[in-house]
Amino acid sequence: MARVRYGPRGEAEIVAARDANTRLPDIWSTGVVAVWESDPDAVAAVLPPPLKATARPLVRVAISKVELPGYPLGAGSFAVAAAHGGVEGWYPLVMPMTHERALIGGREVFGEPKKLGEVTLERDGSTVHAVMARHGIAFVEVRGTVIGPLPVPEPTRKTDFYFKFLPAVDGSGFDTDPALVHCVRGERVRRLERVTGDVTLRESAYDPVADLPVRRLLEITIGEKTSDQRGRVVERVDAQALLPYIHQRYDDPRHVHDGPPEDGA
Repeated sequence: MARVRYGPRGEAEIVAARDANTRLPDIWSTGVVAVWESDPDAVAAVLPPPLKATARPLVRVAISKVELPGYPLGAGSFAVAAAHGGVEGWYPLVMPMTHERALIGGREVFGEPKKLGEVTLERDGSTVHAVMARHGIAFVEVRGTVIGPLPVPEPTRKTDFYFKFLPAVDGSGFDTDPALVHCVRGERVRRLERVTGDVTLRESAYDPVADLPVRRLLEITIGEKTSDQRGRVVERVDAQALLPYIHQRYDDPRHVHDGPPEDGA
């Protein structure tokens, strides 16, 4: 009988797949990063406990183009500054990706708030244009002009905070207590330039980032970097405390419990 591809795989295949993920080569991306001070009350309002606001109400947008073998990837992140205990980092609200492959590991393993979207980064000479869009709405747009090089920073480590959870089968909350994940990224930069420009946030019912306005733009940069990441569950969080924030993960939380017809059609 020919191999049934939905059948079980052997131990050697499972080990080979796992080992392949640990031997990935450096993948360099070109990305625009914008950081600004926003409304402190708005930043505090989007942070689920036990995350806390930091001393400065910062927002960080990263829009990148990754030349993966076989197909390019557009990757975005819209995050606010946050702290957990003595650790300061970023809490992403939405991370649009242009391919499903980039969603799977991040959402299922780390709990990243990734969604399919349109993410583009274009550079023509000194002109830079970067966009994150979903449902036909360019909810974040960065335009600017490259004005000169910046010193290449030393390798750094940055922490992102995620909540990993599964909605309960009966619609009552979660299957188990959600996990707070610390994801630590080791980042290396080989080129960095300063950009003068502006950030536009547009109204979107699906991605309401316009509620975190640009009060004072601190910097826009464009650079080339590579990174690796390691995550760990640091604690289980109170399900009832997180439940009011579950809508951050979905365009419409009601769709989480849309049931298929009984025949699966």
